[in-house]
Amino acid sequence: MTAAPSPVAAPERRRVRTSARDLAQIAVFAALIAALGLPGALYLGGTAVPITFQTLGVMLAGAILGARKGALSVLLLLVLVAAGLPLLSGGRGGLGVFVGPSVGYLIGWIFGALVIGWLTARLLPRYRILPALGATALGGIVVIYLVGVPVFAAITGNPLGVAIAGSAIFLPGDILKVVVTVLVAKGVHRAWPGLIEPRPWPWKRVASEAAAT
Repeated sequence: MTAAPSPVAAPERRRVRTSARDLAQIAVFAALIAALGLPGALYLGGTAVPITFQTLGVMLAGAILGARKGALSVLLLLVLVAAGLPLLSGGRGGLGVFVGPSVGYLIGWIFGALVIGWLTARLLPRYRILPALGATALGGIVVIYLVGVPVFAAITGNPLGVAIAGSAIFLPGDILKVVVTVLVAKGVHRAWPGLIEPRPWPWKRVASEAAAT
């Protein structure tokens, strides 16, 4: 007779469910990102990628909704844009946007929100300012640039070094967006705790599982 497997040996996996509340939050933040495009786009230095407020909405989505819902809100916006709705800054929309020089940045938005949300879940419930600034800058600047700049260089035919140097024009505004995001998110998480479920860092989880065995 074989012994029944220990419940500790096979950790229970949590099922991820999307409730009506989750769908509403995703829709609201997709609308917020779209609304931040209403002031229009600013082209500086002859760059083909505009400066917009919409990156702020992407950062807020990740920092307030978390990785999954934040990324889904960005994905919903991009699906609507692909369907032809003029939801990007300057009234841009349609499939043509996704073959232009800025497509890498749009794709980077998804990964940026994902990284910000993943890191934010590990900073909660305390959500200290300095670590939050680092987490938001990593997702909202570094990750987006890592996708956007090489794609921009490939589409425009510019050397990668030139594309990297040209992206520096976005940094001051993006740093300001990081600061605004963290200040807003800190207030939101203090007023409405539980929007993002706090998660342990992977090494802490491994250590706790090793101690339990």
